[in-house]
Amino acid sequence: MKIFTNAKIILPDKICENWFLAEEQGKILELGPMGKAPHGGEIIDGKGFYLSPGFIDLHCHGGGGHDFMDGTTDAIAGAAQAHLAHGTTTILPTSLASSDDDLFRFIENYLEARKIRDNMPCMPGLHLEGPYLNREQAGAQNPAFLRNPNPAHYNRIMEAAEGTILRWSLAPELDGALEMARSLAPLGMVLSIAHSNAVYEEVLAALDAGFSHITHLYSGMSAIVRRQGFRVLGVTECAYLFDSLSVEIIADGLHLPPELLRLIVKCIDNDRICLVSDSMRAAGQNVNCSIIGSLREGQRVIIEDGIAKMPDRVSFAGSVATADRLVRVMVQKAGLSVCQAVKMITANSARINHLAGKGILAPGMDSDFVLFDEDINIQRIFVQGKEVKGV
Repeated sequence: MKIFTNAKIILPDKICENWFLAEEQGKILELGPMGKAPHGGEIIDGKGFYLSPGFIDLHCHGGGGHDFMDGTTDAIAGAAQAHLAHGTTTILPTSLASSDDDLFRFIENYLEARKIRDNMPCMPGLHLEGPYLNREQAGAQNPAFLRNPNPAHYNRIMEAAEGTILRWSLAPELDGALEMARSLAPLGMVLSIAHSNAVYEEVLAALDAGFSHITHLYSGMSAIVRRQGFRVLGVTECAYLFDSLSVEIIADGLHLPPELLRLIVKCIDNDRICLVSDSMRAAGQNVNCSIIGSLREGQRVIIEDGIAKMPDRVSFAGSVATADRLVRVMVQKAGLSVCQAVKMITANSARINHLAGKGILAPGMDSDFVLFDEDINIQRIFVQGKEVKGV
């Protein structure tokens, strides 16, 4: 048994000082005022740092010089470990629109990499971004690989993934997208509106078909358009309008400037918001150029001003952020409390993607923890109760 003491314990609605947290064999046993702490066990001195649930990243393409689609098990592990070092104890490896060869290789390598236990974050499943995306909102997605959903195609992908696809991002206005949603949503998969030119009526239809989430709010999506003088809402406005839609934000302070972050958290119920990195391979590196996507089929990008950009600098190409940076930006630039910001990358993320046992410090939950200081610098990391070393 490990007993954490002398830490500011972050719960979804408050921060508790002079408390303890006891865990054993990867599960939280109990927590409460120090006077009720059990005797015995290994004492972990929190040294006055915050004790938080481990961060959960639902949308991540790579880091540490690796992309999840590079085509090797080592790349999957290397990218996951790069984010683990910044406090991400649960991660959904995320694909890009690609050839079928690259996509099926990504799935195969993930299934192998998830068997690695030492110094790895939890990888409970996959997030597929594409290839069913709207060409007019492609952004950094390679248009050569975009296509409409087809049951024969996505069912073959589902079979290869062996039930590990937890989330699929696609454009609901594409032919076949609503049929796909009606087929997959009953399985518990999160269907997310992404790279989409949908308007109000199409978003309504998407909700009815089982869509429940919006991928990287403001990035790769429609906004208000005029049709013969009449204004028609796009995906962006629907994010504010429909309470049944959760949203994710790339809170690096650049994809969405601080003033826009403040608007989002002011106008959208904060329980509907989660933070994601949407990071590419250059996350955690000091480089000025990189590749988004696999080494074989990816596109070259430049890294400057703390963000990845397409070579023409017309659009961003994913972030180079890590989870600790997301929390730091929300606290220092968006004006949230530490408790509020942490909830958006722990409890909210776990609930939105149905991750049982994750995201909250409570008895029976998984022992995934991070200790960090006032500036959100990670000090110690625990996954399933085991301290992470050397990442």
